[in-house]
Amino acid sequence: MPKFLIIRFSSIGDIVLTTPLLRCIKNQLRDAEIQYLTKPAFAQILETNSYIDKLWLWNEKSSQLLEELKSQRFDCIIDLHHNLRSARVKWALGVQSFSFRKLNIEKYLYVNFKLNRLPNVHIVDRYFETVAAFGISNDQQGLDFFIPPADEFSVDDLPESHRSGFVALVVGALKATKRMPVEKLIELCKLLSLPIVLLGGKAEMNDASQIADHAGKMVFSLAGKLSILQSASVVKQAKVVITHDTGLMHIAAAFHKPVISIWGNTVPSFGMYPYLPNEPEKNFMVEVNGLPCRPCSKIGYNKCPKGHFKCMINQDLSIISRQANSYYFV
Repeated sequence: MPKFLIIRFSSIGDIVLTTPLLRCIKNQLRDAEIQYLTKPAFAQILETNSYIDKLWLWNEKSSQLLEELKSQRFDCIIDLHHNLRSARVKWALGVQSFSFRKLNIEKYLYVNFKLNRLPNVHIVDRYFETVAAFGISNDQQGLDFFIPPADEFSVDDLPESHRSGFVALVVGALKATKRMPVEKLIELCKLLSLPIVLLGGKAEMNDASQIADHAGKMVFSLAGKLSILQSASVVKQAKVVITHDTGLMHIAAAFHKPVISIWGNTVPSFGMYPYLPNEPEKNFMVEVNGLPCRPCSKIGYNKCPKGHFKCMINQDLSIISRQANSYYFV
């Protein structure tokens, strides 16, 4: 029975993007055992994944953890993070390993010199390159995300106006240059004229409150009030999801939702756009093309380094609104 250790420490979206690989290893390699190493902050999004036999959490007592991992006698390590920490794990365990190609040089060239040498390949398919030696292929069935019953959100907890259908609008993203300004989001909500549920973490509570206060009674905020699993459940029940480049974008794709993704300083050609291999009609990406400063970072900044923030300020909200209505009334 082949025994694999999968390594991906963070973050939410990146971990969700590893799920097709887990499913395909289990389904295509007889009696394979999959163990997964991640950070404690992301345990909840993997604990209910039925393709994982054991979940390991990186901690400060790393030497003890490495000894415990070594005792498992893995046949192979699949390193989907490929950083110094994962290199330490591979060195300590001393077994065969395959590492994900991060394409850092290509990204550097694109960000700093606007030379796009990136392959037109989604990151999910690049993850699959790490298991090619085992004959594992992508089943093209998309992403997985599992919500335990205790974390399912009931639409009965929404206003009556939202119980028959709503748009989930993800307010947040880790970096400010990945988020539209509050004023633009208020304008978008007014333009939509549809029941809208705002999602985000505690960091987005104030912004979401401003949006709800100024955009009208059809906007209801749950930002900062739900766990990531509960927010995922709201996404699962939405008719359409409008989101920035963030973890809930990938969770929406896992539930095969129509996704309108809004791109600022990052670009879809980095290969981390919504993964809907059999449903391209559900993937609608909006970005301001022709800006010589994009992409300015592969991650993002706390403010626009050029000071104008045109990648978000110049977003055409009418395009987003029309597409949202098209999805909503299908």
